[in-house]
Amino acid sequence: MPLPSLHDPIAAIATPPGKGAVGIIRLSGLNALEVAAKVWRGKDPRKLEGGRFTYGTIVDARGEVLDEALMLVFRAPHSYTGQDAVELQTHGSPAVLRQVLQALLEAGARLAQPGEFTLRAYLNGRMDLAQAEAVLALVESESDAARRQALRGLARSLSQQIEGMAERLYDLLAHIQAWLDYPEEGVEPAEIQTTVSEVLAEVERLLATAPAGRIAHKGARLALVGAPNAGKSSLLNALLGYERAIVTPIPGTTRDYLEAPLEIAGVPITAVDTAGVRQTEDPVERSGVERALKIAQEADLVLYLVDAAEPPPTPPDLPWERALKVATKADLPPAWEDAEFIRVSSQTGFGLEALRKAIHDKLIGQAPEGEIWISNERHTQALYEARQHLLEALTAPQDLAGLSVQAALEALNQILGKDVSEEVIARVFRNFCVGK
Repeated sequence: MPLPSLHDPIAAIATPPGKGAVGIIRLSGLNALEVAAKVWRGKDPRKLEGGRFTYGTIVDARGEVLDEALMLVFRAPHSYTGQDAVELQTHGSPAVLRQVLQALLEAGARLAQPGEFTLRAYLNGRMDLAQAEAVLALVESESDAARRQALRGLARSLSQQIEGMAERLYDLLAHIQAWLDYPEEGVEPAEIQTTVSEVLAEVERLLATAPAGRIAHKGARLALVGAPNAGKSSLLNALLGYERAIVTPIPGTTRDYLEAPLEIAGVPITAVDTAGVRQTEDPVERSGVERALKIAQEADLVLYLVDAAEPPPTPPDLPWERALKVATKADLPPAWEDAEFIRVSSQTGFGLEALRKAIHDKLIGQAPEGEIWISNERHTQALYEARQHLLEALTAPQDLAGLSVQAALEALNQILGKDVSEEVIARVFRNFCVGK
C-alpha cells in the first residue's frame, strides 16, 4: 500500500459520530489556508497569525451559509502535522459537519485517509513512529492505566530509552569497525561483552513489562470459579458495586457464564461469573461446568472461590500459576482456615480491598509504576528480535559480532520508524480514525 501524498490539502471530521454541542473539522496541507478562505466569511485566514481564533460563518460554493463557527489557524511548522493547518469549530450537528466537510472538498481539499494527519506529523519529523502509535493508544484508551502509558509514550519515554540503547550500539559498531579496518593503528578490541550485556539487560527489562502493558491496553479477563453456592455471583456483585448476577441460596443457579466490566486500580477487567463446578448427571449443568473450566484455562486470572463456612471441596484442575484462592462468607463462623486464601465477605465488604489489591498485583504488579510498559505488539516483536541478535553477539567471534550488533540496532530502530519500509508505516496508520 503506497503512502498518500504528503502535500495535498486534506480535510476530515475530527469529532466522534453523533450529536454534540461542538464539532471539529480539520484541514491541513499546502494551500490549506487558501482552501479555508474559499468557505470562510470573516477575517481572511491567510492573514492571521498562527495560534489565533477568529469568528465568522462558513458558506458553500453557492454562498449559502452553513453555520456560524470559530476558526483556529496554525502556521507551519508549528502545528500538529508540521504544515499550515486549520480547525473549524462548528455546532455538533452531523448534518452541519457533513455539509462543512463537503464545502471544503469542493474548495480543493481531499478527504483524509485514516491516520493521515498523524502520518504527516511523523513524516514531517514532528514525532517518531513510537509517538505516533502512542497517539492511537491514547485515543483508544479505556482505562486510567492505558491513558497513563499512552501519555508516557507520547512524551517520548520509550523513544528516549530506545535511542539511548541505539547510541551505545552505534558507538560499539564504530569501535569494532575501526578495529577491523585499522588493526595496525593499535585500536583496542571493543568491550563487546560489557556493552552488549548492558543493552540486553535493558531490552529484557522492557520485555518484562509486555504482559502488564497488554493488559493495561486491552484489559484482562477474570474468571470466578468454584463449587455451586461458593459465593461467585455475590462476589461479582460486590466487586461491581451493583447487582449484576442473580443470587439465591439454591445451588446451581448460574448454569452459563455471565460477563461484566469493571476497573480495578486503573486496569480494565472483564469479570466472568461461571457455573458452579461439581460432578453432575444433568447434561445442561455438565455443559456449564465444562464451559466454566474452559473459561478458566483461557482467563488472564482466575479467582478460585471456596465457602469458608463449609468443608472445602476437592479443587478442580485450574491454571494455579494464574489463580488467586479466595475464602468467601468470612462473616460466618469458619469451618476451616488456610493462609493461602484471601478471606472476604460480600455481605459486609470485609477483605474486598485486599482482594482488589491482590488482583492488581497478580495482573500487573511486576511492572514498575511510573515507567513505560510495552503494550504494542510491533514493539514487542522488535524487542524480541533485538534480544535474539544481542544473544548471538555475546557468543560470536569478535570479527563477526558486529553483524549481530548491527541487526539488533536495526530491530530497535524499527520501533522509532527509522529505515522501515512504506508497508510497515502504512500498517501502523491503517488503524487510526479518519480525523486523526
